[in-house]
Amino acid sequence: MTDQFESRQAQIQPALDDSFQPAALANRAFQEAVGQDGTQLVIGLERSNHEFSRYETKVFPNGNPNFDSNFEYIERIVKFLLWQRGGFKVYIGGPREIGDHIRTYYSPEGERKFDYHFMGEQVYEQPFEVISSSPEEVPASRETGKLLGRNLEGHRIGFDLGASDRKVSAVVDGKVIYSEEVIWEPRKQTDPDYHYREIMTALKTAASKMSRVDAIGGSSAGIYIDNHPMVASLFRGIPKERFNEIKNLFVRIQKEMNVPLDVINDGDVTALAGSMSIEDNGILGIALGSSEAAGYVNLEGRIMGWLNELAFAPIDYSPSAPLEEWSGDIGCGASYFSQQCVFRLAPKAGIELPSDLTDAEKLVFVQEKLESGHEGSLKIWQSMGTYLGYGLAHYADFYDIKHVLILGRCTSGRGGDLLLEGANQVLNAEFPELLDKITLHLPDEKVRRVGQSVAAASLPVIL
Repeated sequence: MTDQFESRQAQIQPALDDSFQPAALANRAFQEAVGQDGTQLVIGLERSNHEFSRYETKVFPNGNPNFDSNFEYIERIVKFLLWQRGGFKVYIGGPREIGDHIRTYYSPEGERKFDYHFMGEQVYEQPFEVISSSPEEVPASRETGKLLGRNLEGHRIGFDLGASDRKVSAVVDGKVIYSEEVIWEPRKQTDPDYHYREIMTALKTAASKMSRVDAIGGSSAGIYIDNHPMVASLFRGIPKERFNEIKNLFVRIQKEMNVPLDVINDGDVTALAGSMSIEDNGILGIALGSSEAAGYVNLEGRIMGWLNELAFAPIDYSPSAPLEEWSGDIGCGASYFSQQCVFRLAPKAGIELPSDLTDAEKLVFVQEKLESGHEGSLKIWQSMGTYLGYGLAHYADFYDIKHVLILGRCTSGRGGDLLLEGANQVLNAEFPELLDKITLHLPDEKVRRVGQSVAAASLPVIL
């Protein structure tokens, strides 16, 4: 954001990052500068099944000396919305110059060419398009969502496909009667049949523990649309010419098992499990692991079909923010809410990471220092807690939230308490209205009462 709108400085700066510029504060400063005389701008995003999202804001009108600052402000909002909600067609309902700028940015050779190709070709298999229009011409919102899960009756199988192990449970009337974890290496596999055999083995093992199977539900990292994996790190080894076999993998499995089957993103299943445990809705789940994963259950208990890929959504507007290497953008969630953040801040904390360790082992290495009271490692988690507070304030501009569930490997031990302590400190100082509205949770016994496998198993409706 241009310098004149950075005057609203963060009251709490991350201990190891004096260049951090929270998106939440920058956007508020921009809106304060625009004032009541701003002109309306509506962003619309169309995704699969004619679902449509709208986001309304105000910008400087034509002729205002600050008009050009609209470009950066709207581009960051569009970027966030694309990775939060998804879409292959973007409407910019406002001054045409802004729509033209976004179209140039999100084009095959533009600054956001990665997003152009990813959202269009890979996720939605539609040409990506930016349409300039008036605010009135932006279509009406169509956000139906689905009342998935919470179906506990019957004999069910729940599974979760992770990068290092696959889990499966046999669930009878909401109670787990059998569960197993099997180590596998899906990302190295180039044959789609490997995934089919492994998943079918897990399902048949769970099925053998029950007298019948009524339904199957599953969770997995990646982007899933109508049970079709569109993009998922588990399948990164599959050649492009054979990826169609992966897209139809769960359709094939459903036909063979001959029962209702639903599989969705693991972040949404985590949020669903939290909702079932807390017995409330409006839950945003954020997992701080190898990257940032997220899921959301809205105030009506619906899973919206949004991407919730917050790892690639910007939360830091500093021009010197760290680069997210996959998408080529800067200031995105993965660099702040994952082990990537720990590794990024370690040198600033005076910690040299051994080069002969895996990433998982490097995280444990730093966490052990934290548990022993190492001052530098303490500052890492304090910094992450500050990031989290400002990040949650930004997320609250795009989600209706009553509860935030924080989990993942980075929350282990003392780290989880430091994250919550730092986030609450920021909310108390900068956004007290959110502190009254949002409750932050670590997975305690109450939350664990409904685990991932039960929540996954509860997804399908038994016909």
